[in-house]
Amino acid sequence: MQIYLDHSATTPPCPAAIARMQQVMTEQWGNPSSLHAWGERSAMVVEQSRMQVASLINASPDAIFFTSGGTESDNLAILGVTQHYARPRHLIISSVEHSAISEPARKLETQGWQVTRLPVDAQGQVNPADLQAALQPDTVLVSIIYGQSEVGTLQPIEELGQLVRSHGALFHTDAVQVAGRLPLDVSALPVDLVSLSSHKLYGPQGAGALYVRSGVELVPLFGGGGQEFRLRSGTQAVPSIAGFGTAAALAAEQMPTETPRLIHLRDRLFDQLANEPMLLPTGDRQHRLPHHVSFCLRDLDEHQFNGRALVRQMHLAGIGISAGSACHSGKSVPSPILLAMGLSDRRAQSGIRLTLGHSTTAADIDWTAMVLKQILARSRTTTENAYPLLTSTR
Repeated sequence: MQIYLDHSATTPPCPAAIARMQQVMTEQWGNPSSLHAWGERSAMVVEQSRMQVASLINASPDAIFFTSGGTESDNLAILGVTQHYARPRHLIISSVEHSAISEPARKLETQGWQVTRLPVDAQGQVNPADLQAALQPDTVLVSIIYGQSEVGTLQPIEELGQLVRSHGALFHTDAVQVAGRLPLDVSALPVDLVSLSSHKLYGPQGAGALYVRSGVELVPLFGGGGQEFRLRSGTQAVPSIAGFGTAAALAAEQMPTETPRLIHLRDRLFDQLANEPMLLPTGDRQHRLPHHVSFCLRDLDEHQFNGRALVRQMHLAGIGISAGSACHSGKSVPSPILLAMGLSDRRAQSGIRLTLGHSTTAADIDWTAMVLKQILARSRTTTENAYPLLTSTR
């Protein structure tokens, strides 16, 4: 039995997106900037996809700019705003941002920008009062991730955005994990910039988009032919964009039934593992991505069974999950997300994430819970045998 539970890393392209990409590569392969019929056919594909992606988040099509993915969209939002200023100003992010936000912010610091990283509580959520206190007269941009990919916590985006808008700064959110899983209405939310990614919602890898509210001006990341309304130069990846549009349209259609189904399965897995002594749930259980389950391993003295080891054991059992901590030079390092939530270095190296998708069934959930418990039981027994004094009684 093979069970894929790593949908926050990537989703399998849906058959409709694959079929649409094949059609485009066969019949509409022209350069969309060309003025002849071949180019016009490709341009029509791009614009149809733009409308499909815009419809997913209730945006105007001319507010959608295609990119290569979520990372480029995040970088374009952060650097596109900040490079407008001749002298460094103030930027606010959270302490649980994706590296596509935290790394550009670190780069800006080397250029003299002041960067405030908002703390989070034990569930990974930002307190709006902390944002209010951090805003300064020269704050030009605030970027807060909507749904945290490692621990699943949803931020109070509407309340945070209102504070930023009242202050007069711009507000960006990385909604890569949210779009297609939860309703996202940019006409109602106080957001100026929103990052999206195709391969998180059953489209192809290599395509993404940035929503830019009308009136917001960005500096392009690089020069070129001026495609995407002069914001993102380079010949558009028409087949990938077409697959993205198809997947976005399907996500909007399926969300009313798929999201409640995922929430039910998510809670089923949490409940089945609730009494497992070696697992500590991470993230906010109530304000959470609908498909997301995450834990870290509880500390055992001298216990070397970390998150990466557990991922390998699950893989051998035919179940694909991911470790919450990063791997650098072959060694586990503490997750900055878990550290920001107040976990110890040891626990911050032991995070795991199980993320559900279209193919996940109740039987998959039950089997996964059983296998995970068995692996942890074997690990616990091995540790007790290796360190018998730890379990002795007086």
